[in-house]
Amino acid sequence: MSKSAVPVNLTDRLSQFSELWSQKKVAVLNDYEVKLAKLKGEFVWHTHEDTDELFLVISGRLTIQLRDADVVLEPGELFVVPRGVEHCPVAHEETAILLFEPEGTLNTGDAGGPMTKVAETLR
Repeated sequence: MSKSAVPVNLTDRLSQFSELWSQKKVAVLNDYEVKLAKLKGEFVWHTHEDTDELFLVISGRLTIQLRDADVVLEPGELFVVPRGVEHCPVAHEETAILLFEPEGTLNTGDAGGPMTKVAETLR
């Protein structure tokens, strides 16, 4: 069986790390990365000027603060933050998410700072 024929088990991949706010790349689709992350607490306000950002909640609950409203996501729900829209993810409990965004997209967008991390690849 070729490597490309092996499915990615999200539960297994999530069990491989406990670090919060650190994206882990689990697949690549064309020029896009599929990433997992565990979140708890509040992130930083930031913008991605050149790309939309898809958040899919696997477990827990995620609030995506926008300047004009909050979007609350439960497990199985997703939301796309449009490019250029300032946002701040908040998780009051540990929350597992899947992200879909272009390769090389920084987690902190234009904000930078100490929470900026390059996505590591999980195998």
